[in-house]
Amino acid sequence: MGDGGTTSMGDGSRVSKSSLMIGAIGELDELNSWLGLLSGLKELQDQKKLLISIQNCLFDIGGVLTTNSNVPLDTIHLDNLETETKGLNEKLSDLDNFVLPGGSESSSFIHIARTVCRRTERSLINANELEKIEKSCLIYINRLSDYLFVLARKVNLDLGSKELLWKQE
Repeated sequence: MGDGGTTSMGDGSRVSKSSLMIGAIGELDELNSWLGLLSGLKELQDQKKLLISIQNCLFDIGGVLTTNSNVPLDTIHLDNLETETKGLNEKLSDLDNFVLPGGSESSSFIHIARTVCRRTERSLINANELEKIEKSCLIYINRLSDYLFVLARKVNLDLGSKELLWKQE
């Protein structure tokens, strides 16, 4: 049991609940929960299938982490994410300034998921310094934050919400 401050990994080993890897796995779980919230938003129904696919891929990444596997993710996951990001981005105006999170409520939720994704990526990078993580997992999480950024912008465009741009004061 985990009452003593340790938890079981998928490979049967026990590690401290305070380990960098367990922290990264927990953040991956939080990210997955945010994506679950996004998949239920009516404004994202056209993205629901991809969002659920991403959630499944995040579970795959969790499996890679808990078993210390060096088997890469299926390239179709990254290809789908990159294709969708590119398609969404082509519908958006070029940026000449930083975007502030916000606009519509749905876009704000997406931005929160994006920042959780970035934090998850930092945690994975930290854990990677001690235990090598399959590189495809790190790449996927990085590209996921790009997708979420573009998705937040696209939702604001679709809803007619003005994009908030940073202005130096």
